[in-house]
Amino acid sequence: MTTFFILDVPENKPVAAVAGEDPDVTVDHVGPYFRVVAEGPIVIDRRATGCRHAVWYSSVSGLLDSRITQWDKDALKVEPL
Repeated sequence: MTTFFILDVPENKPVAAVAGEDPDVTVDHVGPYFRVVAEGPIVIDRRATGCRHAVWYSSVSGLLDSRITQWDKDALKVEPL
């Protein structure tokens, strides 16, 4: 199971929204965080979020049994361990 967290602040909402557009991804809340969960890899296209680089590279707050395998100017890819 792939799981990561994004702090729920206005700047990060587009990242969670784009992640939630994938029918295989579930986005909910745990405390002040969006929890993003899927059975397999989660890929988020940066351009689809409209985020600038500073917000993009600070959006992930934590991982649970997962690892980031791509986090560049194009996409964020998180996969299960």
